Amino acid sequence: MTVYLRPIALVDSPQSEEGEALRLAGGLTYASRFALIRREGGKVVERTRFGVAEAGRVIRGEAEEQWEALRSPRAPLQMGARTVRLDQPQVMGILNVTPDSFSDGGRHISGPDVPMVHASAMLEAGAAMIDIGGESTRPGAPPVWEGDEIGRVVPVIEKLARTGAAISVDTRRVGVFEAALAAGAHLWNDVSGLRHDPRSLEFAAHCGAPVCIMHAPGKGEDLHEDGHYGDVVLDVFDWLRARRDAAEAAGVARTRILLDPGIGFGKTLQENLALMNALPLFHALGCALLVGASRKRMIGALSNEAPADKRLGGSLMLAARMMEAGAQIIRVHDVAQTVQALHVWRGLRDAALTDFGQLVG
Repeated sequence: MTVYLRPIALVDSPQSEEGEALRLAGGLTYASRFALIRREGGKVVERTRFGVAEAGRVIRGEAEEQWEALRSPRAPLQMGARTVRLDQPQVMGILNVTPDSFSDGGRHISGPDVPMVHASAMLEAGAAMIDIGGESTRPGAPPVWEGDEIGRVVPVIEKLARTGAAISVDTRRVGVFEAALAAGAHLWNDVSGLRHDPRSLEFAAHCGAPVCIMHAPGKGEDLHEDGHYGDVVLDVFDWLRARRDAAEAAGVARTRILLDPGIGFGKTLQENLALMNALPLFHALGCALLVGASRKRMIGALSNEAPADKRLGGSLMLAARMMEAGAQIIRVHDVAQTVQALHVWRGLRDAALTDFGQLVG
C-alpha cells in the first residue's frame, strides 16, 4: 500500500487560521488542511481529511516522512558564485539554441551575438538563472547528435559564464553536460529523468552539481510516448519518488535533487490540468520543485488554438498557479512579464503576512 500526503486547502497566512497552518517547504505558501491518501493495486482505498491540529492523531508510519518533508525548508542552490535561495519562487529564463524550438523557431540563433543579448535581457529582467537547451524536446522533434548539441550550447555557456550568471543546461546526455560543466554550467536539467544515458546516475553523483529530474513517460528517443496513467497525479508522484530514490542510492544528495512533474510530456490536457492543480502534493517528496508550462500546448487548447507566441496570458496564469503552490523554480520564456507578476504576488503575500487586522472581529 502506498501513501500520499496532499495539501488540499491553501491559505494566505498562518494568522488567518490562528496559527493552524503549515508553511510548505520553508516557502511563502501555507496549507491548513490535508488529505492522507492510501492506494493499493492502483486504486485509492482510503482518503482521510484533517487539519494541522489533528496531524498528530492521523499521521503514522510512511506518512510521517512526507509530513516532515512538507515542513522542511529547501536548501539554497549554490551555482558558481551565486547562491539561489529557495524560500521564495525564482524565475528560470529559457534560452533555446535550436533551429526547431516550438516556442521561437530558432529566433535566438539568428546571429553570433543573439543568444547572449537575449540571455542578458532575461538576467536584467530578473531571471535567477538561465536554462540553455541545444535539442528540441517537442513531440516529433528529431534527435540531435551529441557533438552538434555540444557545439550549440558550449559557446553560449562560455560567454555567459564570464558574466557570473547561474547557468542550467537542458540535456539528457552525459557527454553534453560534462562539456557544459567544464564550460561553466552549474545545474543539469534532464528531461529524461536520468534515464536516457546509462551513465547518468553515476555522473550525477560524481559531478556534484544539482540535477533536475523531470517526469516523461517515454523510455527511448520519444519522451512523449507511452503516456498511460491510472491516476496521473499519483502515478507521476510514484515515478518521481522512484527516480529520487534511485538518484540517492547512486550517491546524489537529496539537497541536490530538483523534481519536475513534466507538464506537457506525454499527457493530455486534462492530465496536465490535474497536475497543475496538485502541485502542492509534490512537496511531500522533500525536494525543490522546478516546473515549466510556459507557452505549452495546453494553453493553446484552452484559448482557441492560440499559437505559441500568443500564449503570454496563459503562461502568466500558470506561473501564478506555481507561485501559489510554492514551486521553487518557474521555467519561462517571458521573463520580464513573469518577474513583474512575481513581484505583485510577493507584495500580496507580504501584505497578507503582516495584516494582523484580520484577527480582530
